Amino acid sequence: MRIPGTCGPQMTLSILYIDSDYVLIDKPAGMLVHRSRIAQDQVFALQTLRDQIGQRVYPVHRLDRATSGVLAFGLSTQAAQRLADQFAARKTEKRYLAVVRGWVEIEGWIDHPVADQDASAIMQPAETRFHRLGQIELPHAVDRYPTSRYSLVCIEPVTGRRQQIRKHFKHISHHLIGDTTHGNGRHNRFFREHFGIRRLMLMAWRLRFNHPRSDELIEATAPFDADWQKVLHLFGCGAEGLKSC
Repeated sequence: MRIPGTCGPQMTLSILYIDSDYVLIDKPAGMLVHRSRIAQDQVFALQTLRDQIGQRVYPVHRLDRATSGVLAFGLSTQAAQRLADQFAARKTEKRYLAVVRGWVEIEGWIDHPVADQDASAIMQPAETRFHRLGQIELPHAVDRYPTSRYSLVCIEPVTGRRQQIRKHFKHISHHLIGDTTHGNGRHNRFFREHFGIRRLMLMAWRLRFNHPRSDELIEATAPFDADWQKVLHLFGCGAEGLKSC
């Protein structure tokens, strides 16, 4: 069952899928999944969704505050754990979209350990697959070159470390646009000033999994907000161009 909705002044979340076990939402960029000791936020996806549907929800996985897109919750601890086990066993299919600086290779594999928490944490194995959906060259000298190049990338995180995608693309010197922690400030500023884009251009675009109880294939795809519509127009990429992601 699909329920229309938008994130507006009342913070109504867009519900992409719901049944008796799971609810999948489109998390807006800038929203934390749940309360954190180190954040002063007053609005969170978990509490907002709980109040919206009138029952407790339990997060199955996580998305960074800055990342938008498909986020799954269980409607019981047992349901959440069953789907979380699928995530841990790599039996779900996750696809992200990102805009990065430079022209990435047509396809690639990043195998580079990252810290799962902070810089002092033990480095953990991490793997990310990607392939390029589009590339552009703009007549602006953002860096040391007379023009600036960017890629639209489809990303599959094989492992699920904290900020893995952002760290991996920094590692290969193709920083994500809008990443204020691991990105490139000059390119972030260029997108703010020329396109009005002030956010991380990373979204959890699609999630597929087999329902743990019925084995039915469940698929949810996040819609494109105004910033992403600008980007897709910039790359000349419509629905056909995303079929390979």
